[in-house]
Amino acid sequence: MRWAIEESLDPASMLAEIRTVRREGLTRLRELEVPMLRRAAVGASERDPVAWPLAVEGVLRTAVELLGEGDLREAAECSLGIRPALRGRPAADRRRLAARVYGVSTERFRKFQELVVLGQVAERVCWLAGHGADGRSRGDERAAALPAPDLQHQWVELRGGGHRARVLLHVHPVELVRGVDVLVAPTNTHLELPAVYKGSVSAALRRAAAVRDPAGTVLRDAVQEGLTAWRRRHGLTHPVDPGTVVPTEPGALGRQGVRRIYHAAVAIPRTGSNDYDVLPRDVVAAAAAALDLMDREAPSFEPSLRSLCFSLLGAGRGGLPARESASALWPTLARAAATGREVHLVMRRPAVAATVLQVLGGRLVADAEGRGVSGCDRVVREAAP
Repeated sequence: MRWAIEESLDPASMLAEIRTVRREGLTRLRELEVPMLRRAAVGASERDPVAWPLAVEGVLRTAVELLGEGDLREAAECSLGIRPALRGRPAADRRRLAARVYGVSTERFRKFQELVVLGQVAERVCWLAGHGADGRSRGDERAAALPAPDLQHQWVELRGGGHRARVLLHVHPVELVRGVDVLVAPTNTHLELPAVYKGSVSAALRRAAAVRDPAGTVLRDAVQEGLTAWRRRHGLTHPVDPGTVVPTEPGALGRQGVRRIYHAAVAIPRTGSNDYDVLPRDVVAAAAAALDLMDREAPSFEPSLRSLCFSLLGAGRGGLPARESASALWPTLARAAATGREVHLVMRRPAVAATVLQVLGGRLVADAEGRGVSGCDRVVREAAP
């Protein structure tokens, strides 16, 4: 069954194979051990087993197209050699051209942007393994509500409890958010961020906010330094209460238009383990506290703080189901929209976006440029939470 194939194709393992393709090039696909990519292209390769490299290349091309227009897609095309003129170029040349898209050194691109770009391709390859272009699972009705994966930035209308809110939905890594005044991200009650190589939202922001030299060497760990300074100013030697929100400067994310990062302490570490406890009530409290803090800080900025972007607090390493995090955020999302704030919601995976739209009665209403969605074809699901 197609659904079973998709479930076993995890993005992290897929990324490893795509990095191999990037290094060796499309012209050497037949020589490579890429079993997961072959399974992602299983339909075409079963029809003509000899031509499986063409099927794999086709899946990669489609995944890159689904990134939409912009730097992500352009860098992916250069990195993988999908552009005809780059198909036979050495890996070093392709990486150099991809780095030029972001205006960074090749080494900086290798350490940071390349993983983000290829990771997004991996996400879409896994998605394509179980879904067609219309967003419906082949052979399983459980994915019927999934939005199309090219909806990287999409205005949606959310509803619940007699309220409606227009929210810009981002389906990509949090570190790619641009032009938003305030980013609200989860952290633990010790205000200690995970190592930069981890895969959590807070680790990604720490990595992206770090101030680096042209070679990519970290000069200042801006976000962790900000949290440490906040604890020092408040004389804290113990964990903060769950629901506490701590503001820091954005560090290097300031170049993307981010002006503040609000760290919502919702994860309570379990002593002697790597696990956390996250309670929905703490997410409710933290979300409300973030909006109140924004209201207090807004007048001191010129122009005033107006837009804020929530990640799904506690829904990653915290272990809180995405539907519970979305439900806990909803009162604040509705209040923020009602008071004229520009509200954003970011999540990495299309499947999680589908869950949010389902739980909050989501309806796609326009793309990020404000163009309306034609007819009722783009309605994902209208159901009150």
